[in-house]
Amino acid sequence: MTTTNSNSPAVTLNEHPHASGYSSTRSLSPSPTINGDVLAHLPASHDRHQPDLSFPYQTTDYLRAGITNEYRETSRSGVIPLQGALHRAPTRGAHKIDPEKADALRDVQLVVWKEDDPEDPRNWAKWYKWFITMNVGLAVISVAFGSAIVTGDFPGIQKEFAVSEVVVALSVSLMVIGFGIGPLLFSPLSELYGRKPLLAIPMWIYVIFNIPCALAKNIETLLICRFFCGFFASAPLTLAGGAISDVFDNNERGFAIALFAAAPYGGPVLAPLVGGFIGSSIGWRWMIWVNMILAAVAAIFVTILPETYAPVLLRKRAAKLRVELDRDNIVTEQELFPKPFGEMLVETLIRPFQMLLTEPILLLMSLYISMIYGLLYAFFFSFPVVFGEGYHFSDGIVGVTLCSVLVGLALALLVTPQLEKYYMKKVEEGGGKADPEHRLPGMMLGAPFVPISLFIFGWTSPSIVAAHGANWVGPLISGIPFGFGMVVIYFAANAYLIDAFPAYVASALAAKVVVRSGMGAAMPLFIVQMFHHLGNGWAASLLGFLSLAICPIPFAFYKYGKSIRARSKRAAPS
Repeated sequence: MTTTNSNSPAVTLNEHPHASGYSSTRSLSPSPTINGDVLAHLPASHDRHQPDLSFPYQTTDYLRAGITNEYRETSRSGVIPLQGALHRAPTRGAHKIDPEKADALRDVQLVVWKEDDPEDPRNWAKWYKWFITMNVGLAVISVAFGSAIVTGDFPGIQKEFAVSEVVVALSVSLMVIGFGIGPLLFSPLSELYGRKPLLAIPMWIYVIFNIPCALAKNIETLLICRFFCGFFASAPLTLAGGAISDVFDNNERGFAIALFAAAPYGGPVLAPLVGGFIGSSIGWRWMIWVNMILAAVAAIFVTILPETYAPVLLRKRAAKLRVELDRDNIVTEQELFPKPFGEMLVETLIRPFQMLLTEPILLLMSLYISMIYGLLYAFFFSFPVVFGEGYHFSDGIVGVTLCSVLVGLALALLVTPQLEKYYMKKVEEGGGKADPEHRLPGMMLGAPFVPISLFIFGWTSPSIVAAHGANWVGPLISGIPFGFGMVVIYFAANAYLIDAFPAYVASALAAKVVVRSGMGAAMPLFIVQMFHHLGNGWAASLLGFLSLAICPIPFAFYKYGKSIRARSKRAAPS
């Protein structure tokens, strides 16, 4: 079989027997190679049946040209012949190919990593990989921390600017909205310019936008700058997972990705704790100064990190080889089949929303994730009602009560490696391949814990339970099952979306982020009023019933997901 590109001649394509299409059955090619080496292989660290998160999906025209394992494969010489290297993208949307032009690119050589290549991020020392992971994790925690830091002293902001609590809540909502919009820009730019500049530059701009927030003379300045804080702070939220996937291949990144899954949820939980004590002692402006200091520390660390993105590193190597060897046939797939700018816009701005409307798996899983994310922000606003108004705790102590969520988060990190082992067992039982639905037991495990936590929170709070003695323990411990369920659900759901849409990973994750941020932004605007009008018991129960209503989603997809994917044009074939 062969494939055509809208701007380039067609090339040979091998149809792999596995439906997922993630391994190449490369035939030897007579085309010239450096040192005559045509042998290439995937290292043991890479599972060919899982999506390669180091592939530049948004900037490469792979649906027309086909897809390679260029960014994961290794060879002795560091190049492989393009002819025979391409195979169909793992989706029914991949185009058919024109056999008449199959030989046009037979002399093209793709640059790959050499065996034991010291410049390949997968071959770096283990301690250094974890150093990178911790640094990008710190960046994620710092920006997630910033989203909720202002909740530590809402009354102070209200009093100074003479505005309502809902208006002040916009300082949280607008930053979370920025979290949802920023990835639409930073994700494709990172594929063109690499992880490092798209982590470091927006992080420093985020640091700068904290200054007008802290010096704001009116509420309008604070709200506008908080939105821009969220927009630029979204860069590490968007790219940190990819940076981890660059250094830990998909057969070895389980626990590292689990930590990344916990970071966006752990950061906001710490913020009310720190903000509460700072706001009550030296004022709300110092909350933002402290947030800026934390963001600056994180920005310094991501600035000193090396580039980890394989397509960018190999593109630079290809350019160097073309000069050194005076040969223009040494390229990367991204260079050979660039996606037209118009299609990049579609991929970034239109396709995520098209998929939400046409892919029930993506829609319902995004709604599930967004509900959990929204409930996290609901806790930030309902805990002050229960513990601040009900038990008369100070803002700082109210922040301490949220640490129960961190306990649940820590418990989840003990379980996520076991979920990864379960999935790998299914891969082994399937002869090297598992269905995406085998990612769902984690969601099925975590789903009941969220409504349970909300019912505990509501019906052990004042005035259902008298606000004296140690009765505060009841609503306090509700954070433990919530934190556990939240992280386990997100870890499993994110992995399921990646495996279910391997050829549309970028669009699927962008859709999820937009929906999630929308729910996170909405919750702060009505939670306090809802608890005041319905009472703690029924307000928490309403949220509990909503989370209970979505509990069957992972169970339904576990049973019917394969048949639903079979009718989809974009999902992984069954």
